[in-house]
Amino acid sequence: MPSDPGQAKPTRLLAVIRHAASAPHAAMAAEALRDAAGWAALDLTLDTAEAPAPAAGAADAVLLVGDATADAARHAGRPLIATTVIEAIRRPEQALRAAASLALLPRPAPPLLAEAAPGAMAAAAPAGAAMGEGPRKLVAITACPTGIAHTFMAAAALEKAAAKLGHSIRVETQGSVGARNALTPEEIAEADAVVIAADTGVDTARFAGKRIVTGGTGDALKDGAGLIARALAAAPQGGAPASGAATPAPAKAGQAPGAYKHLMTGVSYMIPLVTAGGLCIALSFAFGIEAFKEPGSLPAALFQIGAQSALALMVPVLAAFIAFSIADRPGLAPGFVGGSLAGAVGAGFLGGIAAGFLAGYVARFLRDRLPFPESLEGLKPVLVIPLLASLVTGLLMIYVLGTPIAAALAWLTEFLRGMGTSNAVILGLVLGAMMAVDMGGPVNKAAYAFGVGLLGSETYAPMAAVMAAGMTPPLGVALATLIARGRFSQEERDAGKAAAVLGAAFISEGAIPFAAKDPVRVIPALIAGSAVAGALSMLLGCTLRAPHGGIFVVGIPGAVGNPLGYLLAILAGTIVTALAVALLKRGSPAAPPDHAPAARSPAA
Repeated sequence: MPSDPGQAKPTRLLAVIRHAASAPHAAMAAEALRDAAGWAALDLTLDTAEAPAPAAGAADAVLLVGDATADAARHAGRPLIATTVIEAIRRPEQALRAAASLALLPRPAPPLLAEAAPGAMAAAAPAGAAMGEGPRKLVAITACPTGIAHTFMAAAALEKAAAKLGHSIRVETQGSVGARNALTPEEIAEADAVVIAADTGVDTARFAGKRIVTGGTGDALKDGAGLIARALAAAPQGGAPASGAATPAPAKAGQAPGAYKHLMTGVSYMIPLVTAGGLCIALSFAFGIEAFKEPGSLPAALFQIGAQSALALMVPVLAAFIAFSIADRPGLAPGFVGGSLAGAVGAGFLGGIAAGFLAGYVARFLRDRLPFPESLEGLKPVLVIPLLASLVTGLLMIYVLGTPIAAALAWLTEFLRGMGTSNAVILGLVLGAMMAVDMGGPVNKAAYAFGVGLLGSETYAPMAAVMAAGMTPPLGVALATLIARGRFSQEERDAGKAAAVLGAAFISEGAIPFAAKDPVRVIPALIAGSAVAGALSMLLGCTLRAPHGGIFVVGIPGAVGNPLGYLLAILAGTIVTALAVALLKRGSPAAPPDHAPAARSPAA
């Protein structure tokens, strides 16, 4: 029966498998690839030592497995991608998807053209070869340490930018409640490029063979269109550049610094434990400060859940997921071990941070640099790396790092507890100002991480200052839109209502639209109000046992120390912010005339 001329032909792949160390492993890889190709409807030809295939002239791409890379020159002119025998056995679908993705890319110019002047080859490339032209399909992942605001704001920014460019995009948000709009294998396979806008570690293994650009959520908010353009121009992972252009765009643009990103990954996994533990302890104290000492009572059970379970896991989880961000799964076991030892020697959250980075880099070194026979490669992630990395991390924490870090933490804790009024006010002022400088950015998150980390050392005043100062920027601009309505457009006044709700929930990002539109006037006002809130919180001796929740935690018995003083600090910071915004915007352009009627009170 003749084939339909309009029917798309299946992608033709050639898999060349050579593995001198173990013929059975080579046979297993061939079988795994054959089965995976059948499921994926790919036209796969196998070339093994026992059954060599004819010339690869008909193949759209070539997958080199194991020792086959030594003979790569035989397949010159074809898209090539390599993998190990172990990877081919464990993840054959991923290896085939990567090879199939290369087969769909435009072919580079013939070698004859390559000998011409560098500009000639770029000029000879067809106009349609550039990935940035015509409607494209993209997928994206957004994530931030707390997974509340920046995650979803970055997703919305990418969707808006893609629509403006005429592209379609599906965004998976990895927020505080897990992944939403999870990308399917089909969507990933059809995507022309991948955008990762994340301030925490994101696993990119499922995007093998794809064009990927990695940045922070801030990059998506500031220039979503630019991030998408760089993704479409990037070189595919493990493959050749997207076109014959001489200068491919870099795969990474504006990515958050490595150490900061790893730390924020650990903090994001630690926060739920701190929240649950702190509030359970607060509920226990609601029955009486010493009620938990009565065995078998409800306060005792609540205290056991909070202090002896949830908060006891805080430092190990922090260390484990810092290590996970650095070394992926091999870092988890040594990270948990190092974090547990940090807690045991009294090094607290500072020790957890040190243990996490130590475990992560040791595990990554062993994963990437430790020579190992390929036939035994499968033992590395389950035996060799966990054992050696845990030993190195554990021994260093016990004999070298633990004691000095514990001493430093004890000094810091005693210093904070013994601060005089003036020093406490200065600390609150600095922390408050940091919370408003970039509203969810690195400076804000540094102050927040400092407050959260001290909760494990039973130092609760800095956390209260941090949260009060983080609430005032959106609350202040919301109030400013009410008391100085004529200096804001109708769109800004509507945004002010949403900012009030976000501020009450301790989501500082609610003020970002105002700061982005008029940074010179708005940001100094936000810093001033937050500094006042933080300083007043410390001056009035306010404490906070929960790292999140905003105004709503005030109603939980025992969660906030001096709740009336705490509300006063938030109110004062809000008023200062609103007055400063209104004053500084006095010289700004007035609201457009078409918004003027909205500024008047409606007729009765």
